[in-house]
Amino acid sequence: MSPAPGGRPGFPARLGGLAKGSAAAGAAAAGPRSTAVRAAAPQGLGLDSVAVRQRMVQRLAQAGVAQAEVLRAMGGVPRHLFVDTALVTQAYEDTSLPIGWGQTISKPSVVARMVQLLLQAPCVQAGGQLGRVLEIGTGCGYQAAVLSCLVREVYTVERLRAMHERARERLRPLRLANVHLILGDGMLGYAAGAPYAGIISAAGGEQLPPAWQEQLAVGGRLVAPVAGSGGVQALQVVDRTAQGYVHSVLEAVHFVPLKSGIA
Repeated sequence: MSPAPGGRPGFPARLGGLAKGSAAAGAAAAGPRSTAVRAAAPQGLGLDSVAVRQRMVQRLAQAGVAQAEVLRAMGGVPRHLFVDTALVTQAYEDTSLPIGWGQTISKPSVVARMVQLLLQAPCVQAGGQLGRVLEIGTGCGYQAAVLSCLVREVYTVERLRAMHERARERLRPLRLANVHLILGDGMLGYAAGAPYAGIISAAGGEQLPPAWQEQLAVGGRLVAPVAGSGGVQALQVVDRTAQGYVHSVLEAVHFVPLKSGIA
């Protein structure tokens, strides 16, 4: 495994051997790669059935997830491959589940909601499509797999070495050539891949790290939980325009706390 480009800390695992995209300036407008998620061998519990995932998709649609491409991605990624064996029968329920090291896999409804918000970035509304996206907090790798179906490139940063390696193991059978795994401090973002058309965080702090906004492309969107007064988290959306940043605060959520450093 070769060092990350630009000499930054972290080591991207280019699953399938995809080389880094060439023009950073085109990150906000480039289209998604045609990457198909290939499910691994059946687990013997019936969870590889398309019907099982479609029932989850139907519930997501009833809950307000309206974008067809988001629903297709949620239905195409085998979520049961990203949870522990003891919890696999709960994989398609709308619940968060522990994945070790004090971390959780987010509810399908939360993943779909945040991804849908990301796809409503100004650059997409202007007729483009999401190109390069940065994910803060790889966790088990599930959200990165969903994003891989919808955007050109996913750079995903995890600070916990053991979790980073576990995500690599979970993602390897899917052979997602446009997913780059990085071991690093997510609060610093990942400057070597910037600017990003979208940034999405699976951990929440008291404020947004300055690096995230700096690494967001004009026309791009940042979606992250932020803790307000009393420590209650809410989803925050930040759109970068030519004139500056536009902040919107949405519904309450609950994510693991955002931390710095590599452990």
